[in-house]
Amino acid sequence: MRHDEFLAKMRERGEYHGQEEAEEVTASVLRVLASRITSSEAEDLAAQLPEPLDRQLIDGAGTQAGIFGVEEFLRRVGRLTGARPRTAEWDASAVLSTLAEAVSGGELNQVLSQLPSGFAPLFGKPELSG
Repeated sequence: MRHDEFLAKMRERGEYHGQEEAEEVTASVLRVLASRITSSEAEDLAAQLPEPLDRQLIDGAGTQAGIFGVEEFLRRVGRLTGARPRTAEWDASAVLSTLAEAVSGGELNQVLSQLPSGFAPLFGKPELSG
């Protein structure tokens, strides 16, 4: 998926007013995701995304995956975007469900295997919640 396609899908899902807002939300969500998964997984995921989305994952990756759940994930997204909790959930879901379409099923499974089951609905995969 090309960068413009990714943003167009994400913008439609999230009902964002402009390209700039969609880019800022996408960057924030990907940076928080990168801090939650291992750096090697962030790199693998980045390899399947177009520039500059790949940079958000690589730049946001730490040496170790952070251990936090969905609520903390959404709090961090909200802090970066200035959004309230429900809006942060909406933002995260718009980005992550678009991400799920942009990468291979195997890569998506690898990412989800590093996250608690509560994350699956954010990726548009509620059936994977345990």
